[in-house]
Amino acid sequence: MLTWAIARAGFDIDEFVRKNEKVQDWVTNKKEPTVKQLESFSKKVYLPFGYLFLPEPPIEKTPIPFFRTGRTATRDVSLNVRETVSLLQYRQDWLAEYLKNQEEAPLDFVGKFTLQNATEEIAQDMRRVLGLEKTWASNFPTWEGAKANFTRKIEEIGVVVVFNSIVENNSRRKITVEECRGFVLVDKYVPFLFVNNADSKSAQMFTLAHELAHVWLGKSAGFDARQLLPADDPVEKICDQVAAEFLVPADAFKSFWAEKPGIWYAARHFKVSQIVTARRALDLGFIDKSDYFKFYNNYIRENFNKKAKQKGGGDGYNNLKVRLGLPFVARLNIALKQGDISYKDAYRLSGLKGDTYQKFVEKFHL
Repeated sequence: MLTWAIARAGFDIDEFVRKNEKVQDWVTNKKEPTVKQLESFSKKVYLPFGYLFLPEPPIEKTPIPFFRTGRTATRDVSLNVRETVSLLQYRQDWLAEYLKNQEEAPLDFVGKFTLQNATEEIAQDMRRVLGLEKTWASNFPTWEGAKANFTRKIEEIGVVVVFNSIVENNSRRKITVEECRGFVLVDKYVPFLFVNNADSKSAQMFTLAHELAHVWLGKSAGFDARQLLPADDPVEKICDQVAAEFLVPADAFKSFWAEKPGIWYAARHFKVSQIVTARRALDLGFIDKSDYFKFYNNYIRENFNKKAKQKGGGDGYNNLKVRLGLPFVARLNIALKQGDISYKDAYRLSGLKGDTYQKFVEKFHL
């Protein structure tokens, strides 16, 4: 159970044992740990204390499938991803029940379409519900502005959007892009959409559109989308196609490319990343796979180098805002003011304590 707990947390067993003499004694049966020592150990490996007394390791799987490019779906993911899914599911369960008690109607666009519907039809309905024109992104001077507007539109229709790259607020527990680019928890009352904030900013727009397509199909899932290519799964493929059509409509792209061919020009015009534009050019036959992969690898390498030179930080409350999703905290605070939940519940659901919670709701006028 000890070595399982260490591996479960993502640590190298030999290295962990070598650095912790007491654990080494426990593993080799030289000494028995005290209760306090086990409590300390369980915190280090992010394990509920009681698990250490189970006769054998439990089978832990995520409640949603994670699709991998070039591989089949899996429910066996890292602890950090699994705990993030569980945390958002916990918040979603509370909020969905609260909305039902408030007699709010379920969202009619959730699960509205099936795999039999055309890609263009789904993308068009997404734009209609969001109140966006077909070439809406081209109206913004920067893609950052387009992304901010896109996120706001999604939140306005009742979807909670979370941008994060760590487990809650623990910067030591990172969620890698290689494993999880994003996921969505579909619910008739309040879908939760997660985007990995460690991903290149250029890829996050596509993740938003891809996961939103999952909402329209009523299918919860996570994905990695390596090289911006889908897994070999019917749902993933159509969500990928819908996202591409939503961001860069085929007819508009063809018309623009005919007048001004080039990935950089098209990216500027449609206010999406060059990587999304390259993928669209591949899908529509303007470039071949070898050109696409060459462009993709160069683009990712250049952006990785740029990101490495950037310093982290930023306003702490703004970081919390995107990690929590403002609509979620707004509803939480309304429930608190109405006496439907206690301060203890509000703190536990938000992960914010006392003064931090109060300053947060004051800063964003909730």
